[in-house]
Amino acid sequence: MRPVPSLRHTIADDIRTKISTGRIKAGERLPSEAQLASNYEVSTATLRSALAVLHGEGLVEKIHGKGNFVRYPLCRVTYVGGGLTPRMMPSAPDAAIRVSVRTTNLQSHSQLLDLLGVSVSSPLTEFLCLSHQGKSPHSLARIYVPHELAPTDVPAESHCYEGIEAKLAELRPPLAEVRERVSARPPTPEEAATLRISSALGVLAITRVASDHTGRVVEAALLVLPGDGADALFTTHHMTREGTTGQ
Repeated sequence: MRPVPSLRHTIADDIRTKISTGRIKAGERLPSEAQLASNYEVSTATLRSALAVLHGEGLVEKIHGKGNFVRYPLCRVTYVGGGLTPRMMPSAPDAAIRVSVRTTNLQSHSQLLDLLGVSVSSPLTEFLCLSHQGKSPHSLARIYVPHELAPTDVPAESHCYEGIEAKLAELRPPLAEVRERVSARPPTPEEAATLRISSALGVLAITRVASDHTGRVVEAALLVLPGDGADALFTTHHMTREGTTGQ
């Protein structure tokens, strides 16, 4: 005997059907929670519980102060690691990903001391990068470099990270080692709000630390990618001795 679906799942199923059939289109704002609760003749708490199901599935996103919107379908992005230059590759060739960058000078704090191997209050430059596909946020990255290795002619707000990345590469010494740690975890409240995802949706968190030949950390990056829109790919090239065959 099949279990009777709860009210929240019945409501979620109905809204999901309206989205899949195009009756409610991507980017469209849903009626207010009070209006939806009245339409379905349920309490606001039950209605919010139904919306939480859709948030967790990535179908609906809540924009603070504006309401609930149908989320644009995000193309999957592959983070290509294992090399000196990380890349983000959209799964669809025609997917348009744009990045906004906010540059801030700050002093190192407890979270960054071990990551960069610097002393308390060491001057750093942070590049906060938020990528978008259409109107929806796609990924978040915080990149830290010692202040003396940061370009001085970068605007506080920019939409061209490629230019900043090129300037960083010119200023830093040659990289000798790159360490990347990948973990799956729930988003922090700040990450969930910035990426407009449910706190129940897991994220792919990548910590990337690049060092020069002296062992000094010259760049550290903290990347957060929604679990329903990202993959990570790492390729290892084995070096073989002369006269032997690589496996």
